[in-house]
Amino acid sequence: MHRTAWEDLPLATRRAVAAVTGPVEVSGTATEGIMSALACTLRTPRGPVFVKGTPADAPTAWMYRAEAALTDNAVLAAALLWEVEAGGWLLYGYAFLNGPHPDLSPGSPDLSDLVDTLLVMSGTPWPAAVKKKALPARWGDLVPGDRVGDLEGRTLAHTDMSALNMICTPAGIHLVDWALACPAPAWADTAFTVPRLIHAGHSADGAEAVARLVPAYAAAPDQAVTTFARSLLAVWESRERTSPMPHRNALTKAARAWVDHRYVTA
Repeated sequence: MHRTAWEDLPLATRRAVAAVTGPVEVSGTATEGIMSALACTLRTPRGPVFVKGTPADAPTAWMYRAEAALTDNAVLAAALLWEVEAGGWLLYGYAFLNGPHPDLSPGSPDLSDLVDTLLVMSGTPWPAAVKKKALPARWGDLVPGDRVGDLEGRTLAHTDMSALNMICTPAGIHLVDWALACPAPAWADTAFTVPRLIHAGHSADGAEAVARLVPAYAAAPDQAVTTFARSLLAVWESRERTSPMPHRNALTKAARAWVDHRYVTA
């Protein structure tokens, strides 16, 4: 997606934001992420703020509204500070989280905080007021028809567990970019993390050993986790075919290694 710079927003939009934040002193367009039409950090008299947004009439505008609503329910999300709709744009300001991304490689000291984060996520219910497709509906025909029930659940799952969406803070690892969150089993975010750990250098068995430190994942039925792994691989293979991007091949290989491991150890 083409990303609009702060300076290229309509004057009416920028004035509406300044009315909330005070004069914008410096802006910097985010270089990570691919979904938001606008994603930037603003330095203001009231402190730094992360802003993301889209044209108000864009078909995806509802996703930004849903994401904002979810932050009130997600303990580990950056706090929502304000909403501005002006000049044809819909913008949301979030508390700026200052810190590095975690190291997910074997032996990393960040793994303990990662497990703590996954534990919190496994116990956060989906807010009934926010309407989004549950995980099996999102994946559709890529879930084996007789195993759809394996992926049903009403826990708030982030679903995009890349280290780039994790920020190390003094209070532990927090998660950003909740646009893809959906209702899912309590162990779903932990399962989404397994191929990320494999990609970071863990063996499939080692990645699952980390995942099993989260009680919800340890208690999940083996067949349900295998259904998840198979379906995730199918989803990532489909995306690689239809929308290839440099990072996708390595992630698909990691997901395939996980599926192979589960069939070998079954």
